[in-house]
Amino acid sequence: METLVTALICFPFLWAILPAVIHNSKRRAFTVYLGCAIVMVLSVFTAVQWFLAGGQTLDFRLPFQRIFGEVFMWGDIFLMCFITYLSYKHNRLIIAILTIISTVVPTVLEKFGPKLGYTSTMRFDWLTFIMVLIIGVVGSLIGIYAVGYMHGFHIHHHKEVQDRRSFFLSMIFVFFGAMFGLVTSANLLGLYFFWEITSVTSFLLIGYTRTDEAINNSFKALWMNLLGGCGLAVAISVGIVYFHTANLYDLIAAAEKSGASDIICLLPIAMLAFAALTKSAQFPFSGWLLGAMVAPTPSSALLHSATMVKAGVYMLIRLSPAMADNYVGNMVALIGGFTFVAASCFAITVSDGKKVLAYSTISNLGLIVACTGCGYEETIWAAVFLVIFHAVSKSMLFQCVGAIETTIGSRDVEQMQGLMSIFPKLAFILMVGIAGMFLAPFGMLISKWAALKAFIDTSSVYVSTLMVLFICFGSATTMFYWTKWMSKILGAAKREKSRDLTKKNEYISMFFHAFMMIALILGFPWLSEHVLKPLSNDMFGTVKQVISYENMVIMIVLLCGVFVIPFVNYLMTKGQKGKQVITYMGGANVGDNFNFVSSTGDPKEMEISNFYMEEAFGEKKLFTPAIMISSFILIVYLIIVVGGALQ
Repeated sequence: METLVTALICFPFLWAILPAVIHNSKRRAFTVYLGCAIVMVLSVFTAVQWFLAGGQTLDFRLPFQRIFGEVFMWGDIFLMCFITYLSYKHNRLIIAILTIISTVVPTVLEKFGPKLGYTSTMRFDWLTFIMVLIIGVVGSLIGIYAVGYMHGFHIHHHKEVQDRRSFFLSMIFVFFGAMFGLVTSANLLGLYFFWEITSVTSFLLIGYTRTDEAINNSFKALWMNLLGGCGLAVAISVGIVYFHTANLYDLIAAAEKSGASDIICLLPIAMLAFAALTKSAQFPFSGWLLGAMVAPTPSSALLHSATMVKAGVYMLIRLSPAMADNYVGNMVALIGGFTFVAASCFAITVSDGKKVLAYSTISNLGLIVACTGCGYEETIWAAVFLVIFHAVSKSMLFQCVGAIETTIGSRDVEQMQGLMSIFPKLAFILMVGIAGMFLAPFGMLISKWAALKAFIDTSSVYVSTLMVLFICFGSATTMFYWTKWMSKILGAAKREKSRDLTKKNEYISMFFHAFMMIALILGFPWLSEHVLKPLSNDMFGTVKQVISYENMVIMIVLLCGVFVIPFVNYLMTKGQKGKQVITYMGGANVGDNFNFVSSTGDPKEMEISNFYMEEAFGEKKLFTPAIMISSFILIVYLIIVVGGALQ
């Protein structure tokens, strides 16, 4: 197993060299396809091997651990110098200060601090099993999609942007390697190295086009994530100085044992949670993920589904047993619940498809974060399901919106009127993705149901009231903006049919995502029984059945109905000529559903537009107050924890 994990981490880093040096388009494409296939097969093989071996938690050290330790340390220093150089070049000195502090302090303590005991540096357990599959399968599909998309991006649509596809595709493999290292690391010094690689790689991808907007947004992402890196550095420092360990699981065990009575044990947990909140783009740090939309669509899909933000929620799920019923858990749950509601409200007010998806990501991550902050078996069960379903559906949605933008020249929801009758394949994929986010029996709604039931069943009055309110209001607003988008797709078409510019490899990735979405629902009972229950037992020592087997069967029957009924209707009406129904539009109809003559005799054209309620929930009105409220919650709880630890 040690060899497989080592290969899983090292292979993507080494393979990243090939697309970086191959500039022939066809050869580079073949290299990326082959590399993504190997990453996918290797990740599935590693996960299956561990599963078939009994699914027991494995703690181990990498082969040549001392060499890897030196690589991590000098890698941290190289990243610090690289960021410092870019900060000086672009006059962003605060970023240079953050990277120096977050790198120098743990490095000095590692070399000259207390001698640390011999401990394992890697762990493979049920949560690692899930994350490896998400990164390997979903991430690789995004890599395949990226080849065709980036070709069209430069050749047909953005000729003014310097063609750096070799660099872009190389960074995707770097992301894979960093994420595999992050989710398998038990040692915080190694985890910090991979954590910082994800921050720097996202910075480089967001700034890909090198426009002023892209550069500003990339630096915004960098300083926010480096702020989290400082929190990680503090956690490492406290662990080395006070507990003489840099092992993540030793710190979690110490916090679990002490409960809320010993603040010093909660300090590293609080700092790690703070770092995870920045990485998972929770308020007040959500601005970096919204700014990431300037990057090409494959990077958005990667950041939102399989890599960057998943690193944050992964860390919070890890910490959840140590956050139950204490200050840190309360802070995380409040921030997550507030983010869920606030981001859902903002998603109502925007029509840019990628921005709707960005706010949706922040919102759903907020629900996952709220579940982890509560720290109960049932809420973690819901959180992990949310992570799985969100990864698949959001990757598919970003890819589909990117393909739609390429084909119709816009990603505005209002421009997608009648997409089903013009581009049925794209519309089908988009419909499956949207349904997966809010309709029964698809995964996100199941997970919200499970979270709601878990919150109601908990003994804490605080959780049972505040979290239930957050879920109810957040889910209501979620249904509103997804329903608006779905109605646009199914409406009457105004634009004429044209050529679909989506490449075959893009369709392969998107249809495979759609297949995975449906397979996850059909395999829901198996997944719950054979993956989620062992994970709960591994983390908490107990197993709870959140959703009964009977309810799971009902969901599968519903899923069959969702596809069988439309298919039967299609077979019954196949070959029949549809009858156009003329609707009343407040005047004399002229023969179609878009033009009429008003009562004054003037010709009018009907316009259909969604309701965005910008005056009530608009970003200009409420975004700054949302940042202030979340900042206040964060600062108050950090003062409580840090102040208590210093006493």
